[in-house]
Amino acid sequence: MTEPSAQRVAGKHAFVTGAAGGLGAAIARMLARHGANVFLTDIDEIGVRAVADEINHERGRQVAWSAAQDVRDEERWHALLTEASEAMGGLSVLVNNAGIGSLGTVEQIELKEWRRVMSVNVESIMLGCKHALPLLRAHQPASIVNISSLAAFKVGPDYTAYNTSKAAVAMLTKSVAIDCTRQKIDVRCNSIHPAFIRTGIVAPFFDALGEEEATRKLTHGIPMHRLGDPDDVAYAVLYLASDESRYVTAAEMVIDGGACAV
Repeated sequence: MTEPSAQRVAGKHAFVTGAAGGLGAAIARMLARHGANVFLTDIDEIGVRAVADEINHERGRQVAWSAAQDVRDEERWHALLTEASEAMGGLSVLVNNAGIGSLGTVEQIELKEWRRVMSVNVESIMLGCKHALPLLRAHQPASIVNISSLAAFKVGPDYTAYNTSKAAVAMLTKSVAIDCTRQKIDVRCNSIHPAFIRTGIVAPFFDALGEEEATRKLTHGIPMHRLGDPDDVAYAVLYLASDESRYVTAAEMVIDGGACAV
């Protein structure tokens, strides 16, 4: 890890969901390294606490806090956002990263599974935006970053619920962004759409198929012929969280090695 040359989000206070590992942990680390305070949540309380402790050790002081969160629980959203604002001295960045995958064609998927995916991948983001906006409004300029997926644009019939949920995130993001502009408040809202990133989510493919075959399958259709790294996404979040992106809202940032171009 190299020390950043500029504290690009110094003074920012960020709330990051799904931060016990993978993209969420990488995003939290990146924001902290560039000067932000970070409040990490995850359904895995032990895991998310470990990431927060690691960040504090790395920075040499407390810049990270953590708490358990089921992002489907509206009351918990309200309580934790209030707690985070009090701990950090405000809230200026919300990163809705928590999400789940799902397999099944439209004929195969059970209604219970459909609702589970929608509640975690879509409703939780609505709840986060809804309850964070009053706090973000009080700490302008502010930013909401919603982690969606390339699956919002590139459809696979075996991922019916997942594709649909990630497309919904893109449109929800635009709705929130334009509502903020209508209110004339300096709160931006953008979505990020990664292709396959090398995190624990793809680990089963490598365990089952081996490095070479798993990489071949997962990168089929990606012109750069490689998986993304968590920091590829974390750097995009850093930009959108910072004041460098003050004129960017309702945007869909695609991080896919060129997949959308072919």
